[in-house]
Amino acid sequence: MTTILAFSSFAKNASTSDYQELEWIALMPPDDLQALLNPPEHLLDIQDGSALDSVDALVKQEFEDEKSKRFQQALVSTEVVETYKDKAIRIPGFVVPLESNEAQRVIEFFIVPYFGACLHMPPPPPNQIIHVKHEEGIELESIQDAFWFEGTLSIETVENDLGTSAYQLSLDNLLPFRG
Repeated sequence: MTTILAFSSFAKNASTSDYQELEWIALMPPDDLQALLNPPEHLLDIQDGSALDSVDALVKQEFEDEKSKRFQQALVSTEVVETYKDKAIRIPGFVVPLESNEAQRVIEFFIVPYFGACLHMPPPPPNQIIHVKHEEGIELESIQDAFWFEGTLSIETVENDLGTSAYQLSLDNLLPFRG
C-alpha cells in the first residue's frame, strides 16, 4: 500500500490508455531477437559458472562462423526500433538504482525486463534496458518489486558500470505491477 502512495506524488493525470503498452521484445530489432533465440550449438556446451559463462567472455572470443558472430553482436546490441522514438509507452519492469538523492529517493535508474538484470550475469542487451533520470526521485522499498512505467521513450545510449541502455524514458507515471 505504501508503494502506491509513494509514487502518486508525481503521477500525471494522463490515462493509462494514453500510453501504448509494450512487451520488451518489441524494443529489440527482429534480427537481434532471432540471433538470441537461436544460439550457436557450441554455446550449449559451456558449463555454468565456468570462465566462459559470461557475456564478457563471449564478446572477447573470436568466432569464425557467422551465426556465432551474429549472436555475439546481439548480446551487446544498441540497435533500436525507431518506431517507438518519442512515443508514449507503458512497459512493465524492475528498477536497477544508479543514483539516489539526500532523501534516499532514487533519481537515476535503469528499467530492466526481469529481476536481477544487471546485478547478475548475463545482463540484458542494451536494447532491453531503459535509462531514467527523475528529478523528484522515487521511493523504492525493494528492488524485487515490479512496476508499470509510463512516459515518453527516446533513443539515447547511456553507459554505466552496471550496464548500457539504448533507450531513455521521460517518466510520467510509476504504478505497481499487477499482471
